[in-house]
Parts: sequence; structure tokens; C-alpha cells
Amino acid sequence: MHASAAILRHAQAPFAIEPLDLPEPSGNEILVRVAGVGMCHTDLVVRHIPAEWAPLPAVLGHEGSGIVEAVGPSVTRFAVGDHVVLTYDSCGWCDNCHGGTPSFCSEFSERNELGLRPGSHRSGRDSDGVELQTRWFGQSSFATHSLATERNAVKVSPDLPIELLGPLGCGIQTGAGAVLNALQVRFDSSVVIFGTGAVGMAAIMAARIAGARKVIAVDLHENRLQLAQELGATHRISGRDPELVEQIMSITGGGATHALDTTAAPAVIAAALASLRARGKLGLVGGGGAPLDLPQEALMKGQQISFIIEGNSVPQLLIPQLIELWSEGLFPFDRLIARYPLEKINDAERDLASGSVIKPVLLPGR
Repeated sequence: MHASAAILRHAQAPFAIEPLDLPEPSGNEILVRVAGVGMCHTDLVVRHIPAEWAPLPAVLGHEGSGIVEAVGPSVTRFAVGDHVVLTYDSCGWCDNCHGGTPSFCSEFSERNELGLRPGSHRSGRDSDGVELQTRWFGQSSFATHSLATERNAVKVSPDLPIELLGPLGCGIQTGAGAVLNALQVRFDSSVVIFGTGAVGMAAIMAARIAGARKVIAVDLHENRLQLAQELGATHRISGRDPELVEQIMSITGGGATHALDTTAAPAVIAAALASLRARGKLGLVGGGGAPLDLPQEALMKGQQISFIIEGNSVPQLLIPQLIELWSEGLFPFDRLIARYPLEKINDAERDLASGSVIKPVLLPGR
């Protein structure tokens, strides 16, 4: 299968648009013509982690959406012409997958972060026949075509703007699921969101849908704080405010019931924990690797800290729910999106890194 892809050959190199040869789908695989693919900070982490964790050269991209063009012989749930949102991969048979928590799949790292293709050694190749990593998060969708499986795809209506739906497969799902599934925010809760990128904005919208009485956005960028308030935050605070914790305590009347950190910065996590009331819940969704110094007194107040992966979501359940909320005008995630042709992927990366854009979506067909 001849395709075109944005290939990252070295950690410090720019993406380059090159020809790509993909194998035909086998087993439960589906071949998807990519209509749109979100760019996530996780895609850019590859530039800063050991090579053995994310082998290069690679085709990255893990928020793809598009139209099925071919299916493997074992596929039963999809047909050519179906519109799909691609999401993270999971095995389907471990205890966590059977228990409804596939984001904690026993093979999550191998299938997603390492991009291995269990049961097959076939991979994509460049025009010189060199093997490429083409299973990043089960899809490698910075390309005109992507190989996924029926397990990490979600069928959606052909009446929807398919090119915009890709971010639902990771970043948007992560933020909304963190609030609705993991933290279980309910009516009359008070929630503080640290960091208002795509994950944080999705969390803010979900918190209002859940009925939270106070939703506080914290960020360094005033333009993002303004948008956060338009999308549902009841209060906004600059992350540079020296009295950040005191402000949250005042707004919430003694501390928030829930906090979500999307930054992975130890100082911000410490502030988030200090902002909670007794028995409050703190969710962490960013992986920074820096050690955390947690005060023992916080745990003595019954506060709970959990690391959240992909919103602790079952994509086949949450993604259709988010689409329905969007169609009702309650979850306008499309306001976060800026469109780029695939050829402008390096511009999209620059804009995402600078914070001038919240969610770049690349359009391989344009």
C-alpha cells in the first residue's frame, strides 16, 4: 500500500514528508485513509526520551480519524467505507481489559509507547526499503493512511465532520474521562484544573457537564484562561499568582473537592495537592518523570492521588458520548482546533510548543 507520511528520522530533526509503503491489513487490522489527525504533546516527547523507548525513524501521530479502505480477514465490526476515530491500542484479553479498564492493559506500553505489533513483524518501509516504526499508539497516523485494529477504532456517523474527530481518541478523551470516569466529579463539586491545553480544556467542559459548582482554571497564558472561562470555567487564576493556593481556598470555601494536573511539573502538583480539602482527589495525567516530594500530612487528611491514563476510559463508550454532547452544543471541543495541511507539520509543532495553538489538526488530504 503506497502512502505518504511525515517521518521523524532523528530526535532533533524536522518532520519530513516522504513516501511510505504499508503492508496490507492482516488478522483484525483495518487500513484507514486519514482525514485528520491531532498533534499531541505525547508525539513530541519522542524528541526527549531514550531511543529504546520510541525507536526512530518513525511515523508518529495517535489522534487519527478517517475512512476504512480495507480490512483484514478476521475483522467483523468494520467494513470498507466506515468512518472511524482511532484511539489507543489494548490487548483485549488481560484482566484489566476484561475488567473494563483497557487503558491499564498489561501490554499498554508495548502496544502504544513502543508501538510494537504483537503477532507480526511486518512494518512500514520508506522508499529505500528501510523499516519504520508504523505502530505508534496502534496507528501512526501522521500519514495519508494508517494501519490500526478493530479494537482501537470507534465507528462514527458519516454525517459528522470526520477530519475534526481525531483528538477525541486521546487528548480530549483524556481530559473528559479524567473528570467523568477517574475523579468522578459530581453535582456541587469544586474542581481546579492546572493547565488549559487540550486536556485541561476538555476537563473544564466535562466538569460543567457533570454539574460542578466551581470550576477553576489555572494557566500562565491569559488568552487560554479567557477561553477556559468561555468554555465553562467559573473562575480563572494566573499560575504566576504568588497567592494561588490561597485564592483557590477562598473561592472554594476551604479547598477544592477535586484537582487535575496536566503539567507534570512537581511545583504545580504540590500546589494542586495543597489546594484540596480533606478527602479531596487529585488526578495526574502528565508524565514528566521528575520525583515528587509529597507531604505526609496530606495523606493523613485522606486525600487521594491517582495517575490517569487516557481518561481511564473505554473509548467505544466515551467517544460516542462526547460526540453526542458536542452535537447538543454542550462540549464544543472544535473551538480548540487549528487546521494545518500535513505538509505544514513542523509549523504545527512550533505553534503547539509555543502555546499559541491548543490543538493542531493535520489534514493529510489537503
